[in-house]
Amino acid sequence: MKTLQTLGRMPIALTGPALAVLLVVFGIPIILLFLTSLNAPAFSVVNYLTFFGQPANVRVLFQTVEISVVATAICLLIGYPTAYLIVAGSKHLRMALIVLVLVPYLTSGLVRTYAWIVILGDRGLINNLLLDHGLISSPLPLIYNRMAVYIGMVHIMLPMMILPLVSVMMGIDKSLMAAARSMGARPSTAFWRVFFPLSMPGVRSGSLLVFVICLGFYITPAALGGLGDAMLSTFIASQVQTSFNMARVAASAFILLAVAILVLSVVGLDLSGTQGRTAQSARKPWLSRSPSFGVLKRYLGEFLAPGRAKRWTAQLYKAGGRSRWSKIVGTVFLALVMFYLLFPEFLVVIMSFSAGRFLEFPPSGLSLQWYRSFFGDPGWYEAAWISVQIGIVVATLSTIVGTLAAYGLSRTNPRLRSFLTMAMLTPITFPVIVVGIATYLGLVKLGLLGSMTGIVLAHTVGAIGYVVVMVSATLANFDLRLEQAAMSMRANPVQTFMRVTLPLIRPGIIGGAMFAFLHSFDEVVITSLIGGFSIRTLPLKMWEDIRHQIDPTIAAVASLMILLPVFILMILYVAGWRSTLSLQRARPAPAA
Repeated sequence: MKTLQTLGRMPIALTGPALAVLLVVFGIPIILLFLTSLNAPAFSVVNYLTFFGQPANVRVLFQTVEISVVATAICLLIGYPTAYLIVAGSKHLRMALIVLVLVPYLTSGLVRTYAWIVILGDRGLINNLLLDHGLISSPLPLIYNRMAVYIGMVHIMLPMMILPLVSVMMGIDKSLMAAARSMGARPSTAFWRVFFPLSMPGVRSGSLLVFVICLGFYITPAALGGLGDAMLSTFIASQVQTSFNMARVAASAFILLAVAILVLSVVGLDLSGTQGRTAQSARKPWLSRSPSFGVLKRYLGEFLAPGRAKRWTAQLYKAGGRSRWSKIVGTVFLALVMFYLLFPEFLVVIMSFSAGRFLEFPPSGLSLQWYRSFFGDPGWYEAAWISVQIGIVVATLSTIVGTLAAYGLSRTNPRLRSFLTMAMLTPITFPVIVVGIATYLGLVKLGLLGSMTGIVLAHTVGAIGYVVVMVSATLANFDLRLEQAAMSMRANPVQTFMRVTLPLIRPGIIGGAMFAFLHSFDEVVITSLIGGFSIRTLPLKMWEDIRHQIDPTIAAVASLMILLPVFILMILYVAGWRSTLSLQRARPAPAA
């Protein structure tokens, strides 16, 4: 009891277990990795000079940045109007569309990559349809090129762009747009002058998240791209598996990390402050500073003033709804985006029931033969059982230490809270190959390489971040007066936490546990580095089969992995519903 009272007075101590895991498995190893890249204790930059001294390495680096920038730009061009249309819909439609975006977001990236192999392959859906209708005589080269890489990467990253945009747009006061319209602004002017600047935090967050994750992409470019589409993460992984020159591997990893940090430090600054706006207004284009331009602008303004006055009077009391054609275009666009996100997964599920010897769409007959193949092959179901075991242990461990950390952070000084939160989120904001190399070095020092314990610790490093985010979001809306009321009724800290705090933050804990399990169950890159050839998880076996042979059994495995996030969303819905009932019971009844 005294220990609990001490922790209550020093909530920062609750972050100790999470920080200890992060430091031992990731923090200290990444510092050692940096020193290794500098050939410590001699300290030289020869490894970096060697990297930049080889034109092939520089070409791969620029290619990595180029692919990441283009994929981020495409995600933004598609994601922004999609998020805008989602927010503009009714409450029930908005929730349904968000769920449709969440399903592919929670689905394994490996499964979605496999779906595009089935669609774009030489004997895939598109080529088969064109061949059957006599439109082509030989398969089109739709796969193993840069376009296929962009299609796969955008499909995986688009939900990560849409969700931050939706979150920010839902917080924008719609009356500001109405006020702009009431002052005579056209819908496009009101959008660009009012709504778009207020949505910039979502644009910045989504773009940074997508770009940094794209930098570390490994599976999708390797599966869908050709030899000329390799990214730096593929190059680093091949170095680990072949030469095993840790100094050069470390240099390559930190060059990739430097790109991510550079972008985060430049774009991640707060660009919405007063200072930024002042500076922006001060830097006018040279044309606007020209005297002749000023005279012409003033003349045109006087000439167009009567027309603007009539339009303002006509539209002052006019309903601000969208036109019929804009609604049709928006609906079609939204339907196409949802089709792009969901059809590949739906296709895999349908084809997994094919009765033929090969995958075909539509199936000539229905059969469970590929599911029987999965459950009848020890290689498949043993790999699945290993993934489930690791996922459960990772979810349990990360949920305990992550919940304690989030609870302690919620009662800590804001500046210290911000610093520690960023430290805990580092493993999920750095490129995954860099995290994998650092974790690999840390587990080598601990002698846990190639063991279940090593994989659990490696997965826990990233899973803690998801738990901290989910539980912290729940605690942000928690009313501390409920705890104070329980204390005033002589409840001790344990009773207060178990009877008051825990029931109200249970949705965040369950959500964090589910995300931690999915993070572990879907992990391929770090697992391939840590597990080596001794441990085969389900995603790792699936990845190896995709690279060497397209076994139709993979479609059955992918279908089961697609159903997993749907099941998890149902759990989160039930948990949130029960929490709402508990909160309603906890609130005092209004006075008569």
